[in-house]
Amino acid sequence: MVRFTVQFKSITDVKDFVHTVNSFPYDVDLSSGRYVVDAKSIMGIFSLELQRPINIEIHSDTCQDLVDALNIYRVNG
Repeated sequence: MVRFTVQFKSITDVKDFVHTVNSFPYDVDLSSGRYVVDAKSIMGIFSLELQRPINIEIHSDTCQDLVDALNIYRVNG
């Protein structure tokens, strides 16, 4: 399992993120506070508080290709 934090700056970021995540076979969740949503669901993502960093959890240990693709949304820290 791989975990890190992401943040979206615009609605276009969310749309592009969902498109990217959907092109990979891994199960991916996003969580903010007590809410956890499927990262492949644009409606689920819009139910989160997008002004703050969001935790991402990729349910695979061999997913470096997806991690690399999502680095543009990654928050350092």
